[in-house]
Order: sequence, then C-alpha cells, then structure tokens
Amino acid sequence: MVTTHFDPNIYVLCFDDMFALIALYVDDLIITENNQEMIDMIKKDLMEQFEMTDLSLMHYCLGVEVWQKGHEVGLTQVKYVKELLHRFRLQDCKPVNTPIEPSKKLSKLDESQSFDATLYIQLVGSLIYLTTTRPDICYVVGIVSQFMAAPTKTHWKTAKRILRHVKGTSEYGLIYKKHDGLPELCGYVDADWGGDYDDRRSTTGYVFQFCGSCFSWSSKKQSTISLSTTEAEYKAMCSAAQEAIWLRQILEEIGMRQKNPTTLHSDSQSGIQLAKNPVFHARTKHIEIQYHFIRVGLLSREIHVVHCSTEEQLADIFTKPLVHLQNQRLISCFVQFVQELP
Repeated sequence: MVTTHFDPNIYVLCFDDMFALIALYVDDLIITENNQEMIDMIKKDLMEQFEMTDLSLMHYCLGVEVWQKGHEVGLTQVKYVKELLHRFRLQDCKPVNTPIEPSKKLSKLDESQSFDATLYIQLVGSLIYLTTTRPDICYVVGIVSQFMAAPTKTHWKTAKRILRHVKGTSEYGLIYKKHDGLPELCGYVDADWGGDYDDRRSTTGYVFQFCGSCFSWSSKKQSTISLSTTEAEYKAMCSAAQEAIWLRQILEEIGMRQKNPTTLHSDSQSGIQLAKNPVFHARTKHIEIQYHFIRVGLLSREIHVVHCSTEEQLADIFTKPLVHLQNQRLISCFVQFVQELP
C-alpha cells in the first residue's frame, strides 16, 4: 500500500486486477474497492496493527450523510442544516428561492449598524463547511466571508438569507452514478470582471465534472486587478488549468489515467484566443508570468480549451448572483434531491 504523491491522505493498493483506495482523516478511514476479498483483507491487517471499529457500510462521516442504493451514492448534510437552523433560531423562517438577491452589492464601507463579529463568524464558518456538498452556494458564501473583521447588519441579513435558502433545499446534495462510458474529466471556467465593489478585483469560478457528476469546484477572488474582461477570463482559465492538471495526476495514480486532453469550456472567445496565442504583445505584457501557465497545458496537450455559449456556462453560478430561473437551472446541474436514494 502506497500513498499518492498528490494527496498524502489517499492510499492506493493494487494486486492483480484488485484495487482499493483508503482515504484518511485523523483517525477516520474510508475504504473503497472493486473486490470484497481485498477489503476484508485490508480490514483484517489494519485491525491486527491498530485498535479499530468496523462500522460497515458508510452512512455518516464528518457531518456528511451518505446514501447508497445500487450503483448510486448521494452525499447530503440534512442533519447539519437542521442543527444550523436551530442554532441560529431560523427553524421557523420562510425559505427563499435564491441565496442572494441578484442586484445585491456588499461593501466594507456599508453604513448600516455594526453587528456582533463573533456570531457572524460562527454563521459564516458553518456555511463554509456546508459547501462540502452544496457547490451552488459557494460563491455567495465566499462573498459574506470577506466581512468577518467588521460585519454590519446588512452583512448579517445576507448571511441569514443563505441559510433561509438552504432550508428550502436542505435535502439537496451531490449524486454520483455508475458510468458505463469512458471516464473523462471536463471543466467549465468563468470570471466576473471587476465584480468586487471595494477593490474592483474579479472573481474566478470553475467546476469540474467526472463521469457527468460534480467533482471539484472553486469560487475565489483574483489576487490582482484585471484591466479587461479578457484578462479576467484568461486568469480564470489559468487557475482552472492548474486544477485540471492536478486532478489528472490524481486520477492517473488511482488507475484512471486520462487518455484525452481535459476540455475546459469558456464563454470568452477573446480569452481563448489569448491562451492559444504564443505571442506576447503590448496588451498582455503586464500580465504576471504565472498566468501564462494555461499555455503550457495547451502545448503539452493536457488541456483543450473550447468555446461554449453563456447559456451553457455552468460556472456562472460561481462568479455572480443569478435570478431565480437561471439559478434553479444551474443548481440542477450540481445538486439534486438525494433522499430518494434509500
């Protein structure tokens, strides 16, 4: 049994056509395999070395509920949501359709009354952990987390709105299904130019799907100011390319080597052309060298960037507030009703 080079908490064991993965978190182990004999052997060997308890089929781990039926696995945090609602006295609140109002702009210069920072940090921190199974709220949670130092009542109401939205969708989560085709990794990347009201920095959003299911995602403010939409999209593609190559390396180590380049979908024609153009001209010479990493991925044929329409851009939900219908459409691409599985 060996640890993977790209994630020291994941161990791999291969023997002939048998294969097993062990995920380690402090003193908790999750074991998965393609042969029952191997998992019995692993459990026996571990119990001879350590004092352990076999909890059999996984149903609950680190605040995440696991539902299994046939070749489907669902991950939710229903119990966790109920605890949050009770803790912050919102168990009787009225749910809302979106986690944030589409036109809402938060600022550190907000003039409303200041609010208890300790309580605010507790709520935002709890919401951050909820994004483990709810990628659809990742963007707005990232927004409210920027005001922990000096929150106001406006910031507090926005954070509570996220919890009100989650109450109405508490039984939604990630679903992973058996895939009979070629196990391919693909990604969607987007950027919201100058979206931050205070420093005018842009937001990078990307999501990767593996075998049709949500696999990895991020919504993060860029570290430098972009001078144009093209530049913001280009920087976002660089971040997504780094994640794609890391995911490809992990998949190769666990026996799922990607034979074809990983496709990145972007709705920015200019950003794609900039990534494919090896010439550094006047309009791009100010861009930091690190952001040209995307070109390395293209030259090595590990990454393939293609254009998609704005309507098909799944990463939109990671970069900006959306109206109800658009928000609901994109939510269905990531999370689904999980309680149907058992």
